Amino acid sequence: MKFYKYQGAGNDFLIADNRDGRIVENDGLLTAVGSDGSQWSMRIEDICDRRYGVGADGLMLLENGEGCGFHMAYYNSDGSGGMMCGNGGRCIVAFAADMGMTRFDFEAADGSHTAQILADDGRTKTVRLKMKDVAQIEFHDALTGVSVPSRGCFLDTGTRHYVRVVDELEAYDIVSEGRDIRYHAAELKPIGANVNFIEPYEGGIKVRTYEKGVEDETFACGTGIVASCIAALKAGMKPSHRDEDGRVRYDVKAKRDRLSVDFLPMPPLQGVARDVYLTGPAAYVAEIIL
Repeated sequence: MKFYKYQGAGNDFLIADNRDGRIVENDGLLTAVGSDGSQWSMRIEDICDRRYGVGADGLMLLENGEGCGFHMAYYNSDGSGGMMCGNGGRCIVAFAADMGMTRFDFEAADGSHTAQILADDGRTKTVRLKMKDVAQIEFHDALTGVSVPSRGCFLDTGTRHYVRVVDELEAYDIVSEGRDIRYHAAELKPIGANVNFIEPYEGGIKVRTYEKGVEDETFACGTGIVASCIAALKAGMKPSHRDEDGRVRYDVKAKRDRLSVDFLPMPPLQGVARDVYLTGPAAYVAEIIL
């Protein structure tokens, strides 16, 4: 089984070209069928294990789409699926381009997406990805069942996210606080949510994320960065730029890399944000044979 490793702002993924349909996923188990009828199977969590496997935050299959360029099947490193991944979306677009594809509209778990490659140096591409509109945001003065009262908001940007504004983000205990909210907040059960911590930073915002399914802090989370920027506007944080038509852009510092999110805020009672785009790097790392 051949995989290609890509990373988007440090969020790393294993991607396989499955347009021939020879790879089948069943409850976290991947089975590949060879041209001679032979089979090879391995669990996604074992492939993504950073000590006993290749190591990745997630795994994706690029598959044939109906009426679009391709279908994106995304799985967390624990084998769970059924959600969108913003950094993964940019990486699979870069992978599609490297495979010679020229059409970058695709279907994911949360619906249809389109993308553009704004820059390409051969190894790293800057990809602008259209995300889903956000229809609702919920505010929580305090989440019950957590050890530290948490003030923030919940929204779905293709994956469920909780966003909390904090001070001194660099020194913040992301893992323990994120795990506490992700597992124990009664309002987020039973599915749980990724947990994002944000603060103003150099004319934009800084974001750190605890990801469910990875169960740790990741270097970046695309859907979380989108959720954080929308939450930042609701929290009164000044955007990096505002157009005459009201469209806003936030420049974002993740763990190491910089990205941006732009969207059109919606009037009250008409939703939260539409025409949402996530822009950032997607880089090829290696070709891997398991």
